[in-house]
Amino acid sequence: MERRSFFKATAAVALVGAAVMTADNAGAQDKKFKITLIPGLTTDAFYITMRKGAQAAADALGVELDFQGAPDFNPVTQVPVLDAVIAKKPDAILIAPTDKAQLVQPLKKANDAGIPVVTVDTFIGTGKYQTGSGDADFPISYVASDNVLGGAMAARALAKAVGEKGKVYVSNVKPGISTTDQREEGFKSAMKEFPGITVLDTQFNDNDANKAASQLQAVYARNSDLVGVFGANLFSALGAANGVQQAGQTGNIKVVAFDAPTSIVDNIKSGLVDLAIAQHPAEIGYYGVVTAYAHLTGNSVPTAIGTGFTVIDKANVDDPNVAKFIYSD
Repeated sequence: MERRSFFKATAAVALVGAAVMTADNAGAQDKKFKITLIPGLTTDAFYITMRKGAQAAADALGVELDFQGAPDFNPVTQVPVLDAVIAKKPDAILIAPTDKAQLVQPLKKANDAGIPVVTVDTFIGTGKYQTGSGDADFPISYVASDNVLGGAMAARALAKAVGEKGKVYVSNVKPGISTTDQREEGFKSAMKEFPGITVLDTQFNDNDANKAASQLQAVYARNSDLVGVFGANLFSALGAANGVQQAGQTGNIKVVAFDAPTSIVDNIKSGLVDLAIAQHPAEIGYYGVVTAYAHLTGNSVPTAIGTGFTVIDKANVDDPNVAKFIYSD
């Protein structure tokens, strides 16, 4: 993902509240744009933090930001929200698609209505946009963490924690979610660097922490030498961690969590979770709005923009430079 050059080019935009003007886009500069952010779900600290970053950019740019979403991460509930937003005809839509295939046609309705689409956190199709091929390349940009890299970071951290030997597995949500698919991909690829570690079959929990806990206990019952689990999202990680605790294996089976809400602090300090990979959702929301605004004012934007990660563990969880990346709720 392209990041630094775009960040430099847009830093001034956020500070002064205006993109670089040309004679052709001067009129557009004077319009107060309305941008709608549709999260994966409204109640999660990750998306709440993303909204705060998006609002900060909107305030700096003089944009009206609307936040509309469903209470669960599900295309069945997200699509009606999207349809209602399209009917209101905002100037641009930022959306975290809840399925990379099922949201293609619903988002095409926005594109066909002349509403630019920026995907944030998750993507549709392959995530490769503006290529001129395929039916899912129409969004103008994808703003997100590099989830393959994040999964690889989790793998290397877990490998170190378990002494590079033993059995581990991925606790994931379900196939078809771009972010968690990529985290699993990055994890499994990086684990090939450690021949002493065996990666067992992935367990899909349907975003149900209780199911993830039961799966952990079942995997451990079949594999007494289980030493670690990677939760590809927060519910997966906390569910697996509860399963570890219920099995009486806290400290013996290491748990790496992806994402870092405020509750992760106590979980790390208590030893329930050994390590968390924190994304920077405020950056995602911030640059999502900046990207949409730049496009609306006639400026070219990268088709992919990457944001960072911070690794949090017991040694650094109280460091203010690390703690600032824990998500708001």
